[in-house]
Amino acid sequence: CTSRSWRTAVAGSNADADDGDEDGEFVPTRTRASRRARLSARRRESIRLLDVLDGGGGTDAGGIGEFLRHPAGVASLLNTRALQSFAPVESEPNSFRCTLHRIGFLGFQVAPVLDLRVTPTCTDCTVEMLSCRFEGSGLIEQQNELFSAFMRNHITWGDIGEEPCLDIDVNLEVALEVYTKPFSLLPLSAVEKPGNLLMQSLLDRLVPMLGEQLLRDYHSWVQQQPEASS
Repeated sequence: CTSRSWRTAVAGSNADADDGDEDGEFVPTRTRASRRARLSARRRESIRLLDVLDGGGGTDAGGIGEFLRHPAGVASLLNTRALQSFAPVESEPNSFRCTLHRIGFLGFQVAPVLDLRVTPTCTDCTVEMLSCRFEGSGLIEQQNELFSAFMRNHITWGDIGEEPCLDIDVNLEVALEVYTKPFSLLPLSAVEKPGNLLMQSLLDRLVPMLGEQLLRDYHSWVQQQPEASS
């Protein structure tokens, strides 16, 4: 298994064929039904585990599964060190509310809040985004009604030949209400195509960083195991 990656950007296909009237002119947004652009991106990454295993992580890739079922592994998956706050969601088993640090955006202070569910098993681990919203001023929070997002990170591992590997597969989908000019006057593809490229660029940066962080944290956890058992 050699280090490899795959990238896929999929343009949304919900643009109506009748984006204009019979004369081909666009109808103002206020007289039309709500229009929603659908964006999506995917990134897969395969990472060698052999170096970690040689450092004391066991004889096969199964040790990574034990790590991801451990609280330290969950914290690494959710990158809790980069969060403002992190707490279990009482109404959803194995789910966590992750609040990012506030950021400045167009003169407003915005705090993204994600509810994530972590489902580890003996053969894989899945992280799903249950909800995503923004906290801030009333104007900022009104934007929560205008978009929805879905994210799924599926992690598997196994021995392929003599090189155990960790495979990360992240899918991200976002639906946006298109209601402001000039975007409301354009075909949905004019929003979806650049939006897909932007999301793909985001995943292309973040997924390899996630893999590297997991390996570092796994290596640290492995090194602590002999001390814990002695």
